[in-house]
Amino acid sequence: MKIGIDIRTLMDKHYSGVSEYTLNLLRAIFEQDKINTYKLFYNSYHNISDRIPKFDYPNVEVIKFSYPNKILNYILLKIFKWPKIDQKIGGVDIMFMPHINFIALSKNCKKLITIHDLSFLRYPYYFSVRHNFWQRNINVKKLLKKFDKIITVSDNTKEDVKELCKVPARKIKTVYSGISEEYKIINFQDEKLAAIRKKYNLPSKFILYLGNLEPRKNIEGVVEGYKVFRDQQHSELIHFEGESEIIKNKLSLVIVGNPGWGYRGIYELAKKSKYADDIIFTNYIDSQDKPFVYNLAEMFIYPSFYEGFGFPPLEAAACGTPCIVSNNSSLPEVMGNAGVLVDPYSISEIAQAIEQLANNSELRAQLSKTGQEKAIQYNWKKCAQEVLDIFEEMI
Repeated sequence: MKIGIDIRTLMDKHYSGVSEYTLNLLRAIFEQDKINTYKLFYNSYHNISDRIPKFDYPNVEVIKFSYPNKILNYILLKIFKWPKIDQKIGGVDIMFMPHINFIALSKNCKKLITIHDLSFLRYPYYFSVRHNFWQRNINVKKLLKKFDKIITVSDNTKEDVKELCKVPARKIKTVYSGISEEYKIINFQDEKLAAIRKKYNLPSKFILYLGNLEPRKNIEGVVEGYKVFRDQQHSELIHFEGESEIIKNKLSLVIVGNPGWGYRGIYELAKKSKYADDIIFTNYIDSQDKPFVYNLAEMFIYPSFYEGFGFPPLEAAACGTPCIVSNNSSLPEVMGNAGVLVDPYSISEIAQAIEQLANNSELRAQLSKTGQEKAIQYNWKKCAQEVLDIFEEMI
């Protein structure tokens, strides 16, 4: 069987959810499947070969197109429905797209796509004009009608696809994503922990947010919740303990991630906070450093307004870090009882959850244990096998 795969998500300079999904899933597939032939394609007018991961497998070929992206997407693929990608890469039985994108395929080619979330349909106001223009031109509702099978990364996303795109349930299969084995508890004596703390100038005790900096992630709610928590903590400690205890028990807030659309409002709010000196932005951090940062944190907070799956809370949980997550979209499904669930629209609930974890060591220990147990259920080998099973079913 010949399988074509769209790897245009792997052209990103910095990887996040979808690109990490694509990379980890493909590596797991290629490790398991030595029989089928895979043809991977991407498109760039410029030479970006240094960004594309190496897939050193005898049954895998990477093919580059060199069209200017806007011409390929908006003129050739959208208007002229050409080139037929499956034919241009030498003919394949199945075309797999790990993410939505512009595409043109032959009628006789079987088609499989992964939908990570439909936040752009449900909450378009959380996205830039440019992003919404791109999504409208792809027209995901029309696109999905052409696909034989659709993978969703959670049952919540499956329900969104059924409701918002009117896709019959028989075409959709939920396949949960995996968590890489590098996310684990690191011995506190490991010298690299101290090195990572120094590299990013991390405080001794901190609450961690990790993810893109954009309105949908509700980072402003994190900053506001942190302020309410600190106000309450300051009042209680002054009354009972004194000023020295405030310094001793202080929790800083560390915000890790790439600035995305709408990030300036987040920076402005943090800058105006009376606890601004204790709010640290690191921007993007190297992917190999993430497990160490999770391990260094006292707790992880992720009160997003909408998630299709939610990698960061599971990564943090795998590292034994207790989590605060939203009670909406896919997060209760994916995290279960492995985190404190909060209403992302309630600043008081966010602050209360921080206070709860900060002052309850037994709860932290319990969530650390259940978090590790939950995270181990999600692995790339299992995910890859389920996708391989779908390939077999489609032929």
